[in-house]
Amino acid sequence: MASVNEQIVRDYLEMQGFLVRQPRKYQIVARAKGANEEVDFLAVNPSAGAGGELPEAGVWGARELSRVGAALVAVRGWHSERFTAQMLAKSPDVYRFAEAESARAAEAELGGRSAARVLCLGSLPGDAAQRAEAVAFLKSRGVDGVLLFRPMLLELAARIDGKKSYEKSDVLQLLRILKAHGMLRTGQMDLFAGRRRWGTGVGKAGGTSESTGVAETTGTTGTTGTDGTTGTVEAVAVEEAVAEQAPLEPEAAE
Repeated sequence: MASVNEQIVRDYLEMQGFLVRQPRKYQIVARAKGANEEVDFLAVNPSAGAGGELPEAGVWGARELSRVGAALVAVRGWHSERFTAQMLAKSPDVYRFAEAESARAAEAELGGRSAARVLCLGSLPGDAAQRAEAVAFLKSRGVDGVLLFRPMLLELAARIDGKKSYEKSDVLQLLRILKAHGMLRTGQMDLFAGRRRWGTGVGKAGGTSESTGVAETTGTTGTTGTDGTTGTVEAVAVEEAVAEQAPLEPEAAE
């Protein structure tokens, strides 16, 4: 059975127009990975121009990915950790895929095509200085862009049509079922009242989100704020997702 973390990333990349290939189908146990086994996905974007300039290193979303012609993607779905620079320095397995030997082996499978090195993480520190330090550390180790799971899930949920059946993807089908039964507030993947709205959650008709300025609509399946192509929901999520990871206030957690 495919890893849920990998399926989320694959569905997200395909939603952005990438053709995705998983070069390794077997699980590695009882030994270290070889240089040609570090990358989880090879992704090519036919819509992006070849040889274009990559976006600035940092937390990426749909806008940045639209400029990426090819990518080497590593999935690190450790959702219980916030990766500070100190933690990353002690965990070389997280970014080893971006090292020269591993990247060369993966790019050879793309016909020698240069590719961005993209790391998918659960979360980064909520503190802006610590987050910038972690991003700078990853950049120094060869990582071009970071994708966070929360923004990916937010956009997947926003783009799903609750009236369609997504039988070819367990992840999309689960999100669709949750959305269809009113158990998922689009753009608000938590269950706590009083938390910041993401522009498409349940609210007063015609109201405006205090945090995003995006008009809200009544209901749980609306997609107000997304244009269906560039992903406004995702853009808001990338800008605010890390800040939203700060610990819950005591009254919000009750």
